[in-house]
Amino acid sequence: MFRSINPATGDEIATYPELTGAEVDAKLDKAAAAFRDWRDVTISERAALLERIAEEYEANDDRLARMAVAEMGKTHASALAEVRKCAAAFRYYAQQGPTMLEPVHIDLSGGGSAEVRYLPQGPVLAIMPWNFPYWQAVRFIAPTILAGNVGLLKHASIVQGCAQLMEEMVIAAGGPDGVFQNLAIKSAAVADIIADDRIVAVTLTGSEGAGRAVAEQAGRALKKVVLELGGSDPFIVMPSADLDAAVKQAVTARIQNTGQSCICGKRMIVHADIHDAFLAKFAAAMRAVTAGDPMDAATDMGPLSSIEQRDTVLGQLAEAKIAGARLLFGGEALPGKGAFLSAGILVDLPLDSPFMAEELFGPIAMVFRAADIEEAIRIANAIPYGLGSSVWTNDPDEQERFVRDIEAGMTAINQMLASSPEAPFGGIKASGHGRELGPYGLHEFMNLKTVLRSA
Repeated sequence: MFRSINPATGDEIATYPELTGAEVDAKLDKAAAAFRDWRDVTISERAALLERIAEEYEANDDRLARMAVAEMGKTHASALAEVRKCAAAFRYYAQQGPTMLEPVHIDLSGGGSAEVRYLPQGPVLAIMPWNFPYWQAVRFIAPTILAGNVGLLKHASIVQGCAQLMEEMVIAAGGPDGVFQNLAIKSAAVADIIADDRIVAVTLTGSEGAGRAVAEQAGRALKKVVLELGGSDPFIVMPSADLDAAVKQAVTARIQNTGQSCICGKRMIVHADIHDAFLAKFAAAMRAVTAGDPMDAATDMGPLSSIEQRDTVLGQLAEAKIAGARLLFGGEALPGKGAFLSAGILVDLPLDSPFMAEELFGPIAMVFRAADIEEAIRIANAIPYGLGSSVWTNDPDEQERFVRDIEAGMTAINQMLASSPEAPFGGIKASGHGRELGPYGLHEFMNLKTVLRSA
């Protein structure tokens, strides 16, 4: 059984049965059968289904949001925003996706022509985390359905209620049986499903360790895999930046989702000329952050997703201190049954510390001093990850230099990094490979078939 525990109270919400092997096999059969029919449905009909799913998310936004709050602790306001963003993604692919699937004409140098067709391939398995329980999965569901593929979701064990609601939304919108299914299974069952001939591709959002395991399993089966893994994104502030705006967004980056976001800046790298001023303002704002009831509109941040996750962060902070870092304040477990942790700031962390290779998934910021742009880039790149980055400078030359030289899949200029349905999302290095969202995410699991025609 999967147990959903409210991380704000420690109370059990519900239990969900794990699928048996026979039940998993039946769902794979259903997916294969559904694909044979769904691939022949017109693109306009697929788009119409996405529009109806968007309407279901909007009509049920509070219900969906409350489930996310209860299961993993995000604030009600952020959960509502996440649900509405999901509706926007379904609508984006419904309205813009059909154009992305039109054949591409090519004139050949030797005479004749070719065209590229975007064709569906079959059932896709998605392995998703708990931190954005709807958004992470919708980034896969929406393009999968429009492409003519079908999807199976292996969601994180602590958000099974969210996973069931997602399947319910597709069914309520009139989705054909088997086009999207929730797989209530544990990680140990994943390898056999990846190896199964009924699955054509795999997408995973999760830890580096999970990504390595899934990539190895998919490689053995010669199946395409997209990996969106961890990150320890740099948040670089230069002297020409609007300091108050940078501080405000740095605080948001560290407390949004209680710091449990792959792409929100974790390492604040600040030019020496403004380092002390930045740190003073940043520390004052972080000290003022309140943690409490995630359903209360006045709460800045809720609990971490579980007691286990809180204890992981506490262990990482102890490790950072051993490496030489100083915790200026915060980073303490708050009293009560909930998985609450106070916001805090780490300084003086050695760049050669093994801790630099870890992702700190909690409301703790690391602050570094950089003598110049060269050192800022060197610190930014001195980790295995390469997911996102945020740079704050009004100097056009510095902006271009950061875009060119920071080793990351995404760079935001004078704003906090955020995902959007229209723009490709993904990283490099140990942060994975492949892209979600935009036309790139739509095409990832399609057969780009070349068709040659004589002159």
